[in-house]
Amino acid sequence: MPFSTARSADADRRGLPVIVVTGMAFEARIARGDGSDGVEVVYAARADLLERALNAALERGAAGIVSFGTAGGLAPDLEPGALIVADAVHGPFGRIETDRPWADRIAAAVSAAGAARGVAARLRRGPTAAVAAPLITAADKRALHDSTGALAVDMESHIAGRIAAAHGLPFAVCRTIVDPAWRTLPPAATAGLRDDGSTALWPILRELLRQPSQLGALLQLAADARAAKRTLVETREALGESGALRMAAGN
Repeated sequence: MPFSTARSADADRRGLPVIVVTGMAFEARIARGDGSDGVEVVYAARADLLERALNAALERGAAGIVSFGTAGGLAPDLEPGALIVADAVHGPFGRIETDRPWADRIAAAVSAAGAARGVAARLRRGPTAAVAAPLITAADKRALHDSTGALAVDMESHIAGRIAAAHGLPFAVCRTIVDPAWRTLPPAATAGLRDDGSTALWPILRELLRQPSQLGALLQLAADARAAKRTLVETREALGESGALRMAAGN
């Protein structure tokens, strides 16, 4: 794109919200922050519902799209709570590059504002992956890491990236590890997830009643989820303080 055309497109985006895309209701609550930076959040666990919500938000205008939330670990050295700012996403639509200047600003904001909170020490840069269905087993995670080199995996970034590319919008990924690469998830972990991204308790309890031996693994996952949630909250605060989510590429 010629420089003059790029400047015109950037000017047209000024004042528009950044759309934050995630899969679960609790991630969306964190992503909204205190409302001072005017981001718009869309979420759903089912791909078609997420695409519909994202396209509806884009009709109102957007400065850029960020995939934000939790992810499964793929790199074996990443602990729960590690934060990934991605440079690309490997997924069903091939490799999708993130906007490098914007990713750099997000990482710098976390490193600076997040130093006091400790999240800066948990920051990693590199590629991530995206899939259409959850990766449950440690073996599946290892295979995806070996084939792509991705640090983490989620179920929304490929959708956000493809739609951002189709609309010529900057795209970024900011994800925190919830289940590490070496951990296989118990069936109860995904039993209660509704299509809209909320969680139902009864299917989880029913799965535990069916197989009580899952309880230990589920309690470990709950501890991992607390670490991931803490990182998400600290990251969102750092991004809000720095204004990085208002600063899509060229703005």
